[in-house]
Amino acid sequence: KLQTQHPNALIITSGDFNHVTMNKVLPTFKQYVSCPTREERTLDLMYDNIKDAYISSPLSGQVRSQPGSPQTLLCASGEEEAYDHKDCEEMSLPGVPTMMDVTGQFDVEFRITVACRNGSIYILRRESEKPKYCIELSSHPVGLVRVGKNVVVGCTDETSFTDSDLNLSDPGGFLKLWKIILPAPITTMASMDLPNRGLQAILVGLANCQVQLYREKNLLSTIRTPDMVTSICFGRYGREDGTLIMTTKGGGLMVKILKRTAVFHDRDSAPGPPLAQSVRLNVPKKTKLYVDQTLRERENGLAMHRVFHMDLSRMRLAATRAYVKALESSLTPMSSSVSEPLKMNAVVQGLGPSFKLTLNVQNTASCRPIMNLAISFLYDNNLYRIRKPYMRIPLLVPGLIYPFETFVECTSDKGISDIIKVFVLHEEKSLPLLTAHINMPVSEGLMHN
Repeated sequence: KLQTQHPNALIITSGDFNHVTMNKVLPTFKQYVSCPTREERTLDLMYDNIKDAYISSPLSGQVRSQPGSPQTLLCASGEEEAYDHKDCEEMSLPGVPTMMDVTGQFDVEFRITVACRNGSIYILRRESEKPKYCIELSSHPVGLVRVGKNVVVGCTDETSFTDSDLNLSDPGGFLKLWKIILPAPITTMASMDLPNRGLQAILVGLANCQVQLYREKNLLSTIRTPDMVTSICFGRYGREDGTLIMTTKGGGLMVKILKRTAVFHDRDSAPGPPLAQSVRLNVPKKTKLYVDQTLRERENGLAMHRVFHMDLSRMRLAATRAYVKALESSLTPMSSSVSEPLKMNAVVQGLGPSFKLTLNVQNTASCRPIMNLAISFLYDNNLYRIRKPYMRIPLLVPGLIYPFETFVECTSDKGISDIIKVFVLHEEKSLPLLTAHINMPVSEGLMHN
């Protein structure tokens, strides 16, 4: 009747009448209360005949009362107290409050989560003048967001200010569920709720000009900004349900609209073992020999350990004795003398019966030359004949390599070979400075003949 008499008039129908379905009675009217008014349910109804005339959004810092009654305003003061505007109720806290999150109904049951400057989080409930629960943090909180029955707290380390961490705690049981190390300190936090997509996430603003989106401990997306973000708000703006509004440190304002086709995939950025480590190996079955060996090692473990160390000590002793003997008899290609450090290597060329033997001698001293040296050979006269069996060495300058060449002729036709020993001697010493053993090859020329 009203629509017929006044077709251009604004008609508003509101109240709590869940027993009536307005979509069938007034199909042209639209419901404007789209946010929950009692826990997770929407009990307050407001219908209008003008499209997009109003926008509904929940107010932070208020406790919802019964349907039809006004909301209750909460205020936190620096005197470590929280005041209720409606009945002037007062709740005391051990510390100065800095952040507050409210959920529930004032007339039935509500829960107020308060973060204080003393690095603790307190839970206030109905008819309690003092906090009932307390969550102690390792550092001061910089962000507080409630997701369902859990509280997400962003913290910073006062000592270094180099990184921040994200803790999720259960206020009922004070259980830390997970922790994430972030790449930069946290500047602000906000919740991101998309009921039509079933998404409840957390927006975290960082000091490195990034805004990261987390679902539980999984990273969904990263937004890069031209300046450091100081505050974040996500909700309905105009006709768009998913709008992100950010303010920056330099005074800028950014508005981003979520695409309706956006898809969120979990990307766990926490360091850990590679995926290949979780693949089970095809371990063969234990054989009888393996089981017997295991039992033997278990029963005789002490004796086997002692035998192993005894054999190891004997091997080390034998190697040490051989090394000392080689040093004493100068059987090494390097001289052990401190005053005359030398190094020598030999190269044999040819197929036989004539071989070319080249000896490369080097003075390894830093700045002192060596003089009065000679080279001598010890060999079997029945097998070999050396053209220069004795050679004098001129002054050796440090760092340079001096080649000395001679020819070795094999005089035997039996196809055998032997060792030729090379000695580097000093004219004033009876023991050689160093010794080299050259394994001569078999003369292929005589074998061919």
